Amino acid sequence: MLDEKQLKERWLKNYPQGIPASLEYPNKTMPDFLVEAAEKCPQRTALIFAGVQIPYAMLHALVEKTALALYSLGVRKGDRVALMAPNCPQYVVGFLAIQKIGAVVVQVNPMYVERELEHLLNDSGARVIIAYDAFYPRIANVKDVTPLEQIIVFSLGQPAPGLPDDVLRADQLAMEAQGQLPAVEIDPQNDLAVLQYTGGTTGISKGAMLTHRNIVANALQVTAWFNGCRYGEETVLSVLPFFHSYGMTTCVNFGIVNAATLVILPRFEIEALMQAIDTYKPTLFPGVPTMYIAVNNYPHLSRYDVSSIRYCISGSAPLPVEVAQKFEKLTGGYLVEGYGLSETSPVTHCNSMIGFRKVGSIGMPLPDTLARVVDLETGTRTLPPGEAGELCIKGPQVMKGYWNMPEETALALRNGWFYTGDIAKMDEDGFFYIVDRKKDMIIAGGFNIYPREIEEVLFEHPAIMEAVVAGVPDRYRGETVKAYIVLKEGASLTEEEVIAYCRSKLAAYKVPRLVEFRSELPKTAVGKVLRRFLREEEAQKQAAAAAEQNT
Repeated sequence: MLDEKQLKERWLKNYPQGIPASLEYPNKTMPDFLVEAAEKCPQRTALIFAGVQIPYAMLHALVEKTALALYSLGVRKGDRVALMAPNCPQYVVGFLAIQKIGAVVVQVNPMYVERELEHLLNDSGARVIIAYDAFYPRIANVKDVTPLEQIIVFSLGQPAPGLPDDVLRADQLAMEAQGQLPAVEIDPQNDLAVLQYTGGTTGISKGAMLTHRNIVANALQVTAWFNGCRYGEETVLSVLPFFHSYGMTTCVNFGIVNAATLVILPRFEIEALMQAIDTYKPTLFPGVPTMYIAVNNYPHLSRYDVSSIRYCISGSAPLPVEVAQKFEKLTGGYLVEGYGLSETSPVTHCNSMIGFRKVGSIGMPLPDTLARVVDLETGTRTLPPGEAGELCIKGPQVMKGYWNMPEETALALRNGWFYTGDIAKMDEDGFFYIVDRKKDMIIAGGFNIYPREIEEVLFEHPAIMEAVVAGVPDRYRGETVKAYIVLKEGASLTEEEVIAYCRSKLAAYKVPRLVEFRSELPKTAVGKVLRRFLREEEAQKQAAAAAEQNT
């Protein structure tokens, strides 16, 4: 087994020139970086939302007032405060104000229904929630069966009518807050900043405990990777959901650390996105493959000036090679694939922005990040280049553990290494490739089949816009390969044609036996296709068919 020094030496020989292999991590929190930005660039625009621009001096004042209001309500260090909001300035204010007093941000997916919300609030023990007032009915429906004591709401435009008197208004609380906020001693290395709940795409949602050091370190690691990043000059197109770790780090935290301007979009809509690029000239566009696919297929792209964009990082889901190549050709933007997880704050790998990269790879580990591939049987043997196994990560961005889940924590964190559950391989140059999720691997007739390989082939077909492959139950093979496909507008394709196309490019056991055409694919809020949903849907169909046959 290679030791850590040997692991690092293996990829350092090809580490991107100009990017440090190690960084200094100051004893700071994200609110500390906001103070610094407000002092250095007080009139620099921090946030742009619906045409309104908020400078850093004002953002700092709003955070201070909101933090004082929360403290006046009795929120103290270590208390969990839920934050349920779309992308908007109030989210950024709440996110920083909660951390300012040493409390813990509980990230809430704003699309959660009552059952999911109830689980998250009970699991985290949050007694206070800050939310967009349109979400109040869902919160009210679970309040009595959760620890919630106080509901604080804000409006985006016209206030929601008919709210009861015991619901607090965020703007009024901040306006009425008086006095001086007491200094709160925070240990960045050990104190929690965020409970980042995993997406639940592979099972029950777990709360990843991210410390202040975790999230600060990751923002600084991403900054270092953007070689040539200019303090006080960058503009980030912020359409990734902030409640998700990817949007939290590459938009909010990166922006605050670098005194950048965040152009905030509450949701992904291609027309609004193109207008924002044309109007505000963002330099950075972190996104997910579905966003770049939408840009690639947007019929009016030539009407918009997209030349301001220097760098795009794609994450959260595999970036098909064809999508990356077409996007760069159409826009001139530099698009690279990265990788991360909720448990790692999230970014651990990325292709170089300035030098050698490998399309189809997730790139190399960020500064101070070690990665290795271990055997699937024992998880203890480091595999040589080219062999697929489980990807393990060690670095300052790796979580403290799962909230109230010691057994899950012990499985995921072993001897300082985080076991990702993703199957990967590393090449001789130290570049890593995600083969698939352990739980997404299809075992058909004794063969191990990785969906991503088949999806890459499908994306090469000129008629296919989106595709996902999943294993579905099969009496004979155990599982069989099924492809779910969204065609480009005006395109036509049959199941037989898809199968024949795949047969010309894949070994026979990898070829889909079933093909289903859809108008859209089920996705998480950040754009990751819900493969588990498709598998469950198929199992239900088969169970219903079997029941009907038996009657």
